[in-house]
Amino acid sequence: MPDVVVMGLGHVGLPLVQEATSAGLATVGYDVSEEVVAGVNAGRSHVGGVSDADVTAMVAGGFRATGDPRVLDGARTVLICVPTGLTASGTPDLAQVEAATTAAARGLSPGTLVVLESTSYPGTTDGFVRPLLERISGLRAGHDFHLAFSPQRIDPGNREWGVRNTPKIVSGYTAKCAKRAIAFYSRFVENPVLSRGTREAEMAKLLENTYRYVNIALVDEVALFCAESGIDVWDVLHCAGTKPFGFASFRPGAGVGGHCIPVDPRYLAAQAEAQGFSFRMLAAAQDVLTRMPGHVVGRTLELLDEIDVKPAGSRVLLLGVSYKPDVADVRETPAVAVASGLLSAGAEVSYHDPYVEHFALGAQPVPRAGELDEALREADVAILLQEHTEYDAASLNRAPCAVLDTRGLVAGRGVTLL
Repeated sequence: MPDVVVMGLGHVGLPLVQEATSAGLATVGYDVSEEVVAGVNAGRSHVGGVSDADVTAMVAGGFRATGDPRVLDGARTVLICVPTGLTASGTPDLAQVEAATTAAARGLSPGTLVVLESTSYPGTTDGFVRPLLERISGLRAGHDFHLAFSPQRIDPGNREWGVRNTPKIVSGYTAKCAKRAIAFYSRFVENPVLSRGTREAEMAKLLENTYRYVNIALVDEVALFCAESGIDVWDVLHCAGTKPFGFASFRPGAGVGGHCIPVDPRYLAAQAEAQGFSFRMLAAAQDVLTRMPGHVVGRTLELLDEIDVKPAGSRVLLLGVSYKPDVADVRETPAVAVASGLLSAGAEVSYHDPYVEHFALGAQPVPRAGELDEALREADVAILLQEHTEYDAASLNRAPCAVLDTRGLVAGRGVTLL
């Protein structure tokens, strides 16, 4: 019988499996994707920050993945790590949490600890997950089984902070549930942080990412103002960033991406609206951030005009289409909106990214450039969207095409800053 079953072997679940397995816990991964299950069992990783060698070591240590929900029967601990996204209308989508909770409930036994790690609005653990578990299993949370919430803090590509050394918020439906959850995570997390309750822990997670969302929007709007006023926003940020207190530096760009930053504030806004509360700052931030890809497209068209190239038939190269530097993750990347806007203007769009093998707008693939120097020679304009390590400032400054830098990396006569 496994010590822990991790439900969802994605960017949250697989790093958790790695640490739990390293700590000597008998760990099983459950995922509904046959491709993911087969790949992991064969020693292949699909998650940034977890290598094939890491997965091979996990399997050698006794870990296995399965798509059979019977593995949940009698499990001592179940971690729900499935994605929480948005519906087509932009509202919270808990379909995968509901499916995972239902599967866990069918195999629930007395004494089991169930932990939700998926990010959601305050009240999800107590008001959504708990009733499902109780109704299907016939058991009571806090009496027959333990229920907790512990939000994930995974930063793909971060080599300094991982599951083990990042402080981890832990909360429980009851004090006894929290105690059991703290005891579990203490086996492979150095610094568990006890929260007063599940709603506080859920809100803390949303605040962490909403803080970034709002501040990125602030510097984006500052960048828009500076562009209209002839002010060098990058020098402004450099100077402000020298203050050793009272200022946290954020950088403008083409927009926000990833699973957390563009999504989590929408969960907070939706819950607030349901309670009749208006988060005006969130609405303002969303307005700014949704305008940024269009601003990048507009700057590109201006640049094409400056070099006397018509948009129709122009060759535009996107440099870096992942949502953050040196990772292959394209979830919610603003590169999609930028590419769509350029295609609508008649440009021929291609991309170069050392990490992303396939990039598409829905069913329409975007051509991937091969060798960087050749791609720069063939382009009319190159747009630096992501500052991957491969894109050094000196090389881009010597590019034969015009360069639009949205990241403040390059300085030179042929470079236009955001």
